[in-house]
Amino acid sequence: QVHLVESGGGLVQAGGSLRLSCAASGRTFSSYTMGWFRQAPGKEREFVAAIRWSSGNTLYADSVKGRFTISRDNAKNTVYLQMSSLKPEDTAFYYCAAREGLQTTTERRYNYWGQGTQVTVTS
Repeated sequence: QVHLVESGGGLVQAGGSLRLSCAASGRTFSSYTMGWFRQAPGKEREFVAAIRWSSGNTLYADSVKGRFTISRDNAKNTVYLQMSSLKPEDTAFYYCAAREGLQTTTERRYNYWGQGTQVTVTS
């Protein structure tokens, strides 16, 4: 069973940075895509970024392109989301997700989800 645990959320001022981590366990992830999604209050959950574990190929939502970077550490089985130039509209609950297969922005194609971590950006 895949187990995902997020950490690193918190409170930050606009323009600041945070790094989220997602520790993955339960199987070998070489054929997996890892994704980050977020959900703001009163809004649908939306795609943020994804990375193909084996190749390192990445995919980003337009809203975060150039500000967020997704990466993975194979030795630690951990995926990161480095968030810079944060804006109040980045405030949301951030979730790590996993699926076996190629990157996709479609939420329902991810089979495994973490519990999430809150990111709050103040103006």
